[in-house]
Amino acid sequence: MSVVRRRVVNSALALLTAAAGGRAWAAASAASAPAHAATDARAWLARIHGAASQRNYQGTMVVTAGGAVTSSRIAHYCEGTHTFERIDGLDGERRQVLRHNEVVQTVWPGSRMASIEQRDPLAPFPSLLKSSEEQIFDRYELVPEGDDRIAGHDTNVFLLRPRDAERFAQRLWADKATGLLLRTDVIGGDGRVLESAAFTDVTIGVKPQPDAVLKAMKKLDGYRVLKPVLSPARLEAEGWQLKSPVKGFRQIRCVKRSLDAAGPNDQASGPADMLQAVYSDGLTHVSVFIEPYSAERHRQAVETSIGATHTLMERHGDWWVTAMGDVPLATLKKFGKALERR
Repeated sequence: MSVVRRRVVNSALALLTAAAGGRAWAAASAASAPAHAATDARAWLARIHGAASQRNYQGTMVVTAGGAVTSSRIAHYCEGTHTFERIDGLDGERRQVLRHNEVVQTVWPGSRMASIEQRDPLAPFPSLLKSSEEQIFDRYELVPEGDDRIAGHDTNVFLLRPRDAERFAQRLWADKATGLLLRTDVIGGDGRVLESAAFTDVTIGVKPQPDAVLKAMKKLDGYRVLKPVLSPARLEAEGWQLKSPVKGFRQIRCVKRSLDAAGPNDQASGPADMLQAVYSDGLTHVSVFIEPYSAERHRQAVETSIGATHTLMERHGDWWVTAMGDVPLATLKKFGKALERR
């Protein structure tokens, strides 16, 4: 997904230099150039976001992070008001994710386990926006970087450059014809690529095959089916607050997680309830999980990173807090310091 570099301002200046008596027009063009650039950037982001949900496509996606490489076969279909997805993991333990509208079913054939839950609104690649476009441009600048080819498709390349050190940059490759995101790189402050997700082959505009999803969703005989239950919650009502907001992030979701196992002999491990608050800057997000402290399971504070994903686990009195997101570790630490029991 390479982006055609815009030369609106340079072209306008060249024309004005050659045109006698065009100074008034030149001033008007120079003033309007930023507005045109902003409009174009918003249009591209909306196009990329819409293509991920409204186009029919299927292909193979490869993710590289922390030295590990994983691949999946992805199919996405729209038919009328219905949406269907199928993701088959091609590496490691067999895993299949099936979605019909808001219902998501994850199946592990090897262990005969399945999970059924509501779709996470923070959908992964090739989706992009996590909240409003306006919020993105408060924290990032969209910079065109030229043309490229990905998986046989001509693309426009853009850099979403952060305006501060609280977040990572992202480079995007968008299909010129449809806007579908074909590759994205997460880039650290030192310029290194921390994580990359890309289609190695993709066909856009395929015929919908809803039966390939619906029939597979019905094959659960002999499976242990777990149904995680998410209940809407309020951080303050649960006795917590962020005493100082983390720059650029706002809370977009707060739920209580509990596990409702199917079957009389099923037992859920871990705490009955876990509080999850999700904060987004429009492009990426941070999840903060709060659960009762257990000396058996929570032995010591942990800081880890895999690719662009950082995780911070630490004790807060009688509670265990986990912060996780594709952001610098320093940003997660700000969440940890700001969180307090009321």
